[in-house]
Amino acid sequence: MAGPPIHDLHFAEEPSVDQVPGPNSRRLLDRQEAIDSSAVAYPNDIPLAFEEGKGASLKDADGNLFLDFFAGIGVYNVGHANPYVNEGVHEQIDKLTHTVDFPTEPRLDLIDKLDEIAPGSLAGNSRFVFGGPTGSDAVEASIKLAKYNTGGNGLLAFRNSYHGATTGAMSITSNKKFKKPYAPLLPDVVHAPFPYPFREGRSPEESVDRALEEVRAIVEEPYGGLTDPAGIFVEPIQGEGGVVVPPEGFLSGLREIADENDLPLVFDEIQVGMGRTGEWWASEHYDVTPDVMTTAKALGGNGQPLSGTMYHEDLDTWGSGDHAGTYRGHVPAMVGGLRAIEYIESHDLLDHATEVGAWIRDRLRDAGEGDPGLGQVRGKGLFVGAEFVDADGEPDDDRVDAIQEYCYEHGVLVWTAGQYGNVVRLLPPLVLTQRQAEVGTEIIADAIAATAE
Repeated sequence: MAGPPIHDLHFAEEPSVDQVPGPNSRRLLDRQEAIDSSAVAYPNDIPLAFEEGKGASLKDADGNLFLDFFAGIGVYNVGHANPYVNEGVHEQIDKLTHTVDFPTEPRLDLIDKLDEIAPGSLAGNSRFVFGGPTGSDAVEASIKLAKYNTGGNGLLAFRNSYHGATTGAMSITSNKKFKKPYAPLLPDVVHAPFPYPFREGRSPEESVDRALEEVRAIVEEPYGGLTDPAGIFVEPIQGEGGVVVPPEGFLSGLREIADENDLPLVFDEIQVGMGRTGEWWASEHYDVTPDVMTTAKALGGNGQPLSGTMYHEDLDTWGSGDHAGTYRGHVPAMVGGLRAIEYIESHDLLDHATEVGAWIRDRLRDAGEGDPGLGQVRGKGLFVGAEFVDADGEPDDDRVDAIQEYCYEHGVLVWTAGQYGNVVRLLPPLVLTQRQAEVGTEIIADAIAATAE
């Protein structure tokens, strides 16, 4: 078996919190405020300074111990400081770290492994291009690839989406506030509705039908608004948008529209891939294969920055140097990615994520019994969202902030999502034990009860 069992990875299975933030965290937070960028965001909501992580547990600078239901926004799928991953990375660092795109055994081994676990018909028929270190770089590559192969310029994306912070990625992201200061961005980008039955007040079937009708109109009708479309870009499950899980029929409908119009279908698996949802890729829940797929976050294995774009080999039409990036040869991260995949396989973490995630969602639904403020619990695997509304059914971000604060004070780190910030988002490491899931979810349930009117 590759590496130790998951029960041996953590500091503890229960949190232990005294004062937060403690004096050492406060000192570092104050120092950060004095010299770091005003763009810093996460410490504003969870004022902590971290010192050490193991598995699904974190220690801050004062020794407080937290259960991590956040995992660096889905980066640490195999946990903090996974010894099997770290061992390989340490060995590689002592040998060679940077090769641009010269071949190395780790680079080629990781590409082979990614092809092996690729969704659907991509397996055995894929090519993979590494780019810069962030998910945004992978999205930029996918946009470039789509335009390169179609000769088109128009991009179809979806409302409530998030794809990154660089120009192209930000253009297909739907958050107006996020991208307004940078306008104009890429021209000819149209956003269609993403099926969201809970917010729409529609049945799943009606929600899917409406979304697909809009997509088809945008692509096919003379007044659809999108000139010379180059591709359709979508998250199989929306992450920042609030863990929005599309009903059956949506992704397959997109596949049909893309095929009929000779357009590449691009899936952004940056947050939901690498086993997060209980399958290697979220699209596998729907048995729909993309032409192009982006990945990052957990790809580097132990938090190392690495991103890439997988695509069908028929799209491999660009010439030498037509896509570039200095850090497309970060060898330790490639070792980390390969070892993370091996660890997930060896410890059956896809099945584990499926089982533990289902348990968490069931417990949260139980916690919401008789509480109309907990509007919906949803997700797949260890990707869980709980959406809160007020007495009028409107988004209740104040309650979510209070739940996050309660959890922080009691030793569980959770984050928020949704365009109104009214979704508690859980994405713990896949190595989260059942006991940690029980302890952490009970604290979340207590927070739900404590903040109920």
